[in-house]
Amino acid sequence: MWTYHPELLAVPVPRYTSFPTAAEFGEGVGPADFVTALEQCEGEVSLYVHIPFCEKICWYCGCNTSVANRTQRVASYLEALHKEIALVAERLPQGVQVTRISFGGGSPNGISPIDFVRIVDALTLQFAPRSPVLSIELDPRTLGADWAEVIGAVAIERASLGVQTFAPALQEAIGRVQPARMIENSTAMLRAAGVTSLNFDLMYGLPGQTMAQLEDSLEQTVALRADRIALFGYAHVPHLIPRQRKIDDSALPDAQARFEMAAFGYDYLVSAGYVPVGFDHFALPGDAIAQAAVAGTLRRNFQGFTEDRAEVLIGLGASAISGFPGLLAQNEKNAGRYRMLLSQDRLPANRGVRRSADDRRRGTVIEALLCRGRARVAPELQMEAYPLLTPYMAAGLCETDGDDLVIRPGGLPYARSIAARFDPYRKDSLRRFSSAV
Repeated sequence: MWTYHPELLAVPVPRYTSFPTAAEFGEGVGPADFVTALEQCEGEVSLYVHIPFCEKICWYCGCNTSVANRTQRVASYLEALHKEIALVAERLPQGVQVTRISFGGGSPNGISPIDFVRIVDALTLQFAPRSPVLSIELDPRTLGADWAEVIGAVAIERASLGVQTFAPALQEAIGRVQPARMIENSTAMLRAAGVTSLNFDLMYGLPGQTMAQLEDSLEQTVALRADRIALFGYAHVPHLIPRQRKIDDSALPDAQARFEMAAFGYDYLVSAGYVPVGFDHFALPGDAIAQAAVAGTLRRNFQGFTEDRAEVLIGLGASAISGFPGLLAQNEKNAGRYRMLLSQDRLPANRGVRRSADDRRRGTVIEALLCRGRARVAPELQMEAYPLLTPYMAAGLCETDGDDLVIRPGGLPYARSIAARFDPYRKDSLRRFSSAV
């Protein structure tokens, strides 16, 4: 179904989990801007809690994380996180309802189950959420029965496992060894604990990866009935992520091989009954995100594709990003400086970007293209973007329908590239972003 047009995928582009993207964040945004945005909140909001620790660091990982091998460092970070939770809650107006809480990292199970329960208790005390949807990212290598017990007690409904690949040789190549039995046991524990929506993160484009290895990983994932699947292309950017230098880049598949892997994965999962969610995500028909994709209510935020309708996402923890209608604000990335700021009762938001009316208009177009494959485009944006989209239209990847721009089925892998034509900020993209497929 997909045709490979290398010239239309040549320029790396953002994933557009926000607009403007984090590449445009600057130091002109600080705590005062963040507080003003908090005080203007109303209705429903979501929370994201960043726990930047893992017991083992994978070589490919670009997350803000470190090894959880120093008890005092972890304890100091968690003390600061508790302080931030209290400071943020103080500034939210009464009547604001927290409806979702997501825990990510790192790996939240890089800390002890007791410490995690204390975080949940603090969030409950400070924000008084009413039956919120709880989700968590987990590392199967450190997911024991004690963690499964806590997940059940806290009533976490959604979990995401970092699987990446079932192939032992590829696991060795990327520094993430986890036998299939470990993933199977983790899946069983989470199901028994009450998790009703389980996501598997998988990767293509790994060093030395063959189509047969990708197919085997997809087959095992489908057999375990993952409710959601994120099939990402590995982004090799060692100039940005030094730990990736441990990966043998001479064995990486070329651009065409990556494209063929993405196409194969898409066809395989759709044939297995999964609903495509955007270009590289999939979900079983009964899952909420699949239903949102079919209904046309799918959205995109810092957690990726979501059915969350809240206009505000508040990030807690070092490097966490908060999204408001008129502001994107990021916390201090360095965990040491993050702790220092909060020890002085100072909120740690220290960079970001104010979203202009034009930013919001362009962001709406980009989100609609990525989530629904169709966007209403104002005449002035048509005049700017459509000349840049001429080669995509000539290739039959997108077309106009009145004032709408429509991505055709064969244009799915080009969706990010098409959306990027509405982004006036893209500069130095070869260095700052990953390949579109």
